[in-house]
Amino acid sequence: MTAMTALHDHPLFGRLENAERILVAGAGGGFDIYAGLPIALSLLAQGRQVHLANLTFSSLAGLPADDWLADDVVRVTPESAPHHTYFPERTLASWLDLHGFPSTVHAFERTGVQPLRAAYRAVIDAYGIDTVVLVDGGTDILMRGDEAGLGTPEEDMTSVAALAGIAEVERLVVSVGFGVDAYHGVSHGLVLENIAALERDGAYYGAFSLSRTTREGALFVDAAVHAHDHTPDHPSIVNGSIAAAVQGVFGNVHFTERTRGSELFINPLMALCFVFGLEGLARRCLYLDRIEHTHLMRQVHSEIGRFRDELTQTRPPRRIPH
Repeated sequence: MTAMTALHDHPLFGRLENAERILVAGAGGGFDIYAGLPIALSLLAQGRQVHLANLTFSSLAGLPADDWLADDVVRVTPESAPHHTYFPERTLASWLDLHGFPSTVHAFERTGVQPLRAAYRAVIDAYGIDTVVLVDGGTDILMRGDEAGLGTPEEDMTSVAALAGIAEVERLVVSVGFGVDAYHGVSHGLVLENIAALERDGAYYGAFSLSRTTREGALFVDAAVHAHDHTPDHPSIVNGSIAAAVQGVFGNVHFTERTRGSELFINPLMALCFVFGLEGLARRCLYLDRIEHTHLMRQVHSEIGRFRDELTQTRPPRRIPH
């Protein structure tokens, strides 16, 4: 029988009650780690040892040799690579330093499953990590592979597959930003169907909402604004949308030229954090075995493409009838 918790227990933090050294990691690259910031800040306030990491879209070549923890993972600080105009990990490190928090953010190279798993193991071993919270800004991490639209699953599912092979630590997945991936063709009716299936499997642990009335919610909004101001040429659509929702913005509201020509639907559901067991989520992915032995991200892309080509039919978008 699945272990029961009380209604007043938090769906995520109840499961982290005995965790001492936690890695909060962005699954999909870019600014994904920002979506995990409220969780990390709450854990820090509880006196836990918290480390941050992110699958990076930035070039790490040329960073000093002493900054590399291991192959494919580097420690990023506020002083790292000042010539890069786009470096979300450094931008976050600068914000953390500005507010007096530990300001190292680990950046994983954008690789295939095998080297990414080795990089995760290096971080886990270096800090004695007992729990990993993998965070996706968006919902495409919940796509199993046979949906009409998958969003941008390559980085998310490479992270899931890498951690699925590290069974000695507790692994959780948090999805934040319900509705954001409609911009990338994801049907959120199918997202809800997939969450229901994960519930039946015992892998869905519930949800909670970010609120600007909390210290962590207010700091998240501040960090999102800071990131927007320091990356004006490529601001984060996902975290900008989540931050807008946290502040009560509603409807077709745009905050970047990147979304010009599309219709947005900023709404309170974007502030929900859905919590899952990583092992159960991995089991439901229909192509995870195909990317297991990849070493390059382009191999992941090719394997997902082959899987999709072999499907005789896909699940059509499901309309939410409300």
